[in-house]
Amino acid sequence: MMAHVLLWGNAYAEIERDGAGRIVALWPLLPDRTQVYRNMQTLQLEYLTVLPDGRQIILPAFQVLHIPGLGFNGIVGHSPIRMAREAVGLALATEEFGARFFGNGAQLNGVLEHPGKLGDTAHKNLRESFDEKYSGLSQSHRVMILEEGMKYNRIGIPPEDAQFLQTRKFQIAEIARLYRVPLHMLQDLERATNNNIEHQSLEFVVHSLRPWLVRWEQAILSKLLTPQEQDIYFAEFLVDGLLRGDIKSRYDAYAVGRQNGWLSADDIREMENMNPLPDGKGKIYLVNGNMVPTDQAGQQTQTGQQTQTG
Repeated sequence: MMAHVLLWGNAYAEIERDGAGRIVALWPLLPDRTQVYRNMQTLQLEYLTVLPDGRQIILPAFQVLHIPGLGFNGIVGHSPIRMAREAVGLALATEEFGARFFGNGAQLNGVLEHPGKLGDTAHKNLRESFDEKYSGLSQSHRVMILEEGMKYNRIGIPPEDAQFLQTRKFQIAEIARLYRVPLHMLQDLERATNNNIEHQSLEFVVHSLRPWLVRWEQAILSKLLTPQEQDIYFAEFLVDGLLRGDIKSRYDAYAVGRQNGWLSADDIREMENMNPLPDGKGKIYLVNGNMVPTDQAGQQTQTGQQTQTG
């Protein structure tokens, strides 16, 4: 379904329930065969989908899990590939050009000029002989021998003049921008260093993954949990494994908040996706200095003054 939403802009899945209304399965629907429209009589959204056997069915909104991408009407998202079709098309064109160029390894982007007139048989024999000797990667860079006053005239633009390699690299970055993927994750380490890769990885989690995870969490909460279940359960993607590279910075920040009294143990455990401490012990805030609970700080001060007076 994530591939559907990244390529088509929408992901759909039919929600199957048993007789008691409990969800038992999710059946992905093909995004190119599913349409969303509003029933003007009920004002509710409905989903028209075509099954693999050709049958058309209409599903109500509560029976479909829908993950939309970027859109303008609040209902469906647009396909990133369709919106950036020019950039994708240029990348495919350069890839095909490179394949054809290296496939014809002799670089014979030219014409053979013969002083006379060749018949059909001679023309066919000349082409077959030329392809056999000079076409293909294994025949590249061979010395060309021409007879009967023939001349070879090269045409076209060499790849270095057309900046072929630079174009391919730029198109990789252009498509990566569609999905906010750092180039070092695509094995492009030209501008990567040991210092910035870690921060770029964190930015990928925060700015690239997190928006999609929020969409999934919201859709799961609204479509897969009943109002009663929403009071007990929630959906959350844990990305701690992707953030562990910066765990020292997180723990240093927690220590500052804990020692200065504006973070409790339960606050920190919640941010680390851990359960609170039992019996409310994690709700106690500490003050810097003696590290005593805030509700006992005044009592200890008064006790200390009475001891000095005595």
